[in-house]
Amino acid sequence: MKLIILDRDGVINHDSDKYIKSPDEWKPIKGSLEAIARLCQWGYRVVVATNQSGVGRGFFDMDTLNAIHEKMTRAVSQVGGRIDAVFYCTHTDADQCQCRKPKAGMLEEIATRYGVPLVGVPVVGDSLRDLQAAQVTGAQPMLVLTGKGTKTAADPQLPPGTPLFADLAALVAHLTS
Repeated sequence: MKLIILDRDGVINHDSDKYIKSPDEWKPIKGSLEAIARLCQWGYRVVVATNQSGVGRGFFDMDTLNAIHEKMTRAVSQVGGRIDAVFYCTHTDADQCQCRKPKAGMLEEIATRYGVPLVGVPVVGDSLRDLQAAQVTGAQPMLVLTGKGTKTAADPQLPPGTPLFADLAALVAHLTS
């Protein structure tokens, strides 16, 4: 099975420092939905792994988070793609959970659920914490320059050998060429 793990905010949709708090605020990055459809056409199982501390901070509730994810999965399906699952952590840093990236718990749960080792599995993110979680699990961190990606690319803690791509569409073109 070919598996790819995508962060949500800044990779699939535009990010906001004030959080994406409603389905109306969720806006796809140009080309990202079609990129997911292309991954599906090439036999990838697409899984989203996203920190959503806005729930833990009380900015929005679980019904709203589910509505945002419903909008995202529907938008992907309308262009012929599919998101197999959405894994999320609603904790804040203060909770010190094991699932919030950069910790590896969420990615390890994906590996367990799908019965695959993560070694070499592409994990696509725009923030250092996405890439650090990938690195800890032996997955392949991949950085997109959308969202916080440009700032992350300049971070001295960027995992060595992390490939950089303009956006998800460019990354997918590289993987499927």
